[in-house]
Amino acid sequence: MSKQWLAILIGGLLPAFFLGVSGVLQKTASRTGIAPGPYILIIGLVVAAIGGAVALAQRDVSVTVSGAVQTAGFAALWSAGIFGIMLGLGKYEGQVSVIVPLYNMNTLVAVGIGLVLLGEWQGVNVWRLLAGTALIVAGGVLAGTSVK
Repeated sequence: MSKQWLAILIGGLLPAFFLGVSGVLQKTASRTGIAPGPYILIIGLVVAAIGGAVALAQRDVSVTVSGAVQTAGFAALWSAGIFGIMLGLGKYEGQVSVIVPLYNMNTLVAVGIGLVLLGEWQGVNVWRLLAGTALIVAGGVLAGTSVK
């Protein structure tokens, strides 16, 4: 199997499955009465444990200041997003089938930043990307307006 297909499988399809199931667990957890603070704290503890296990297994604990700062930025933005999702699903009783497609439109933000700031526009088929963007927006609109 080529590196490109492994990247799609390991970096795309498996995470799509894991994150899809995690979206359902967010909803079920929000129904238990857990507050957003402890919810994010427990996530952090589990992430720390898994990070420690991966570092030990790979025997690689290399860190740069730039990498640490960017990772901290990622964690802060991710936590803010998870907090919003938790409020939407829990406090405001949103439906997973509506909320998840909307927050997964984050793809468009990442693609836009990747194209402009990372110069990835040179290595993609822009027309296919625009068609995919139109489908993502259409899916978000349809899902967001599907509540009876």
